[in-house]
Formats: sequence, C-alpha cells, structure tokens
Amino acid sequence: MLDVVQEEAAPVTRNMSNKKKELLSTAMKRTSEWIFSQEIPSDVTVHVGGTSFSLHKFPLVSKCGYIRKLVSVSSEADLSVIEIPDVPGGAEAFELAAKFCYGINFEINTENVAGLRCVAEYLEMTEDYAVGNLVGRAEAYLNEVALTSLTGAVTVLHKSQGLLPIAEKVKLVGQCIDAIAYIACKENQFSGSGRAESGTDNAISDMVSHPKTIVDWWAEDLTVLRIDVFQRVLIAMMARGFKQYALGPVLMLYAQKSLRGLEVFGKGRKKIEPHQEHEKRVVLETIVSLLPRERNAMSVSFLSVLLRAAIYLETTVACRLDLEKRMALQLGQAVLDDLLIPAYSFTGDTLFDVDTVHRILMNYLDYQVDGNRLSFSGDNEYVSSPLSDMERVGKLMENYLAEIATDRNLSVAKFISLAELIPEQSRITEDGMYRAIDIYLKVHYEQFLHFSNLIYH
Repeated sequence: MLDVVQEEAAPVTRNMSNKKKELLSTAMKRTSEWIFSQEIPSDVTVHVGGTSFSLHKFPLVSKCGYIRKLVSVSSEADLSVIEIPDVPGGAEAFELAAKFCYGINFEINTENVAGLRCVAEYLEMTEDYAVGNLVGRAEAYLNEVALTSLTGAVTVLHKSQGLLPIAEKVKLVGQCIDAIAYIACKENQFSGSGRAESGTDNAISDMVSHPKTIVDWWAEDLTVLRIDVFQRVLIAMMARGFKQYALGPVLMLYAQKSLRGLEVFGKGRKKIEPHQEHEKRVVLETIVSLLPRERNAMSVSFLSVLLRAAIYLETTVACRLDLEKRMALQLGQAVLDDLLIPAYSFTGDTLFDVDTVHRILMNYLDYQVDGNRLSFSGDNEYVSSPLSDMERVGKLMENYLAEIATDRNLSVAKFISLAELIPEQSRITEDGMYRAIDIYLKVHYEQFLHFSNLIYH
C-alpha cells in the first residue's frame, strides 16, 4: 500500500476563510510548476550533500521552519544561497522534502519513509508551520502502513540504521523494534500454540528438526540488521515473552550470513582486514551472549563452528570458554568432525587444537561427577544427561585420538594426557585405545619407550 502525497493547499489556521484557502491553493498550484518552468527563475540555491538545488524561497519557507529561520535571520538583504549541512538521508531525502513543499506528487513507501521522517524533523516541517506537514504525513504512514507488518517494520529499521542519531531522537528506531517484537511474538504464539502443550523439550526438538517451518519466513528479514540493532530486537522479543530456545534458528541464520568468509576449516589462520576482523568479533561475541540456555536448542555442529570462529578471531576468553562448556554439555551428540578444530597458528605447531578438546572433555567429566548438572536449564543450572552418553563420548574420544595420532608435531605428553582423561568405564573394549596408540607409534616410532607405562597401566 502506498501513501500518495498530493498537491494541496496549506492553510495557516483552521479558521481561514474559503476565499483565502482558494487563493492559497492557487498559489501552491502555481509554485508547484515553477520548478519545471523557466518563466519564473529560481531565487535561491540550496546546497545539500554535494548537490545543488535551484529552488524558490516561498514554497520552502511555507513549510520548512529550518529554512524560514535561516532566511529571517540572514544579514543579507536577498539571501540567494543556503548551505544545509548533515541533512539526514542526504540529497535524495531533501529532494523529496522539496517536492513536498512544491506540492508535487510522489509515493511514500517503506523504502523512503525513514528518510522522510528524519529529514522532516531536521527541516522542522511540523504542524507549527503548515497543516498536514511532512512530519505528520510520515508518522501517519508509519503507524497505519509500514509498522503493521514485520517486513515493513524491518525495512524501515534497516533504513534507520543509516540515519542515526536523529532516527533515535524521533523514536523511529524504538517504534520499529517494538513493532517487530509485537508481531513476531504474536506469530510465534499462534504457530506454537499447538506445540506448547507437548512441553518445552518436544518444542525444542521440533524446532531443531524443522527450523524453516517455524521462523524462516521472518528470520531472513532480520539478518539485514546491524548486530547492535539485531540484539535490541531479540531482547525486545524476549521481553514480550518470546521463548529463548526459539531464537536458535534466528541466530544460526544471522551467524551464517555475518560470519561468511572466515576460513574456519583451514589449517592456518589467514589475516583479514583489521576492521573486518573487529566487526566479525563483535558479531560473534554478541551471538554467543544471546544463545539459548536450554540443552539441545543448538546443534553441536553449529556450536563447533562458532568455537572455531571464536578461536580464529581471538575473541574474549569468556566467549571461548562459554562455547567449550556448551559443547561439553552435548558431547555425546558430537561426531568426530566437530572436534577436529584446526590450530589457527602461524607457528606451525600441531594441526589440531588439542588443548581446546582437552578442556571440553574435562568439562564433560566435571558435569558427570556433579551428577545432576549436565545441561543448562532456565535458572542457569545444569541437569543430568543419559548415562549412555559416557560410552558414546568414550568411543568418540578414542576416534579423536586415532585421528590426531598422525600429527608428527603432537607431543607424547599431550597424547598421554588426553588418553588418560578418557574414563575406563566409558570403554566397552580396549580396541579403540590400542588402535590410537598403534597409529601414534608408527608415526613416532622413536618415542616408543614413552608408551610402555600407558600400555600396561
């Protein structure tokens, strides 16, 4: 739906006589044609964002308080040049505002309404200077059209990012965020009403198995937002009751888009532009801070990718440790590739980041010892996982040992330390451990004697 700004009279007061209204209407009709006519030359040049506009003072001062004040306080008897710095939306937005002043028809839509609202505020195009002025017209379109749909609200919010800080001043950003949160929660409540009765665990499982059927239609829209604005949207959604576990697919889509280009599966850390590295680091740390606390809300494979990226980007230690703990909680669901994290180092040490996997296994064992503290719950505590996890983890770690055993730079100490960490009760047989040791011995034959104690322990 489009709001068409139409040519109209701008009466000074509601009590103006019909005759005066008719005269003013005729005057506005005439001035709307001046911009295309050579009969009446322009009497003012307006410089905006490197662009010059040859215009007429009368239509501008009739609706723009900003320009009216410049003209009235000017020391020049006949002000012919006006410089307007830092106009929100630049020359494009100012051109639309000028057309509005001339009564020239143009369409207000979700793509330009943010710029119109901000430039109207900047130019003081309020009801104080003309009835039905641009501020009011833009606000009406926002409330009646743009912010009534999630796509429209996201589009306006996306455009508002380039109009700060004035977009914040006129509460445009806040309006958009509130609208998105309201609509998203309403849709989620409607689509999730049938699942709510089956309990949180089933809802999470269904969401992980079929993420696109639940949120993909609007999650894609949110990926265009800047990370700080995206975070504010998600916080507003949760404040309105949106379940945190349902944010999983949204965060996955955003991470896939924003972290694209990182070679987190390579064997070395390649340098990227400092500003790009900083931006991606901020994005990643923010995403991790927003991850759901419920167990199984995110797949182990996705957590592994985030951890690789965190190591690659050298995020805060807290960020990396958080991801390690999350992986430990679901270690029984991991596959070998999830643990084969490259060692992003320029020094050429080991091929894989064995120390990180060592910490993940230690976290897992700590949770097992604690008994009833193995996954995040609503109050940030942990709850137990099935005992069969231990056997799956034991088999996984034996396969991991066999894989890293081929690395000639892997020290005996690191290999033994990790091997000794695998609990004996998790091993159904000793075949996996013997296989890993055999591979290591073939690659590091000269270190054979160091393994004698481990083999006969």
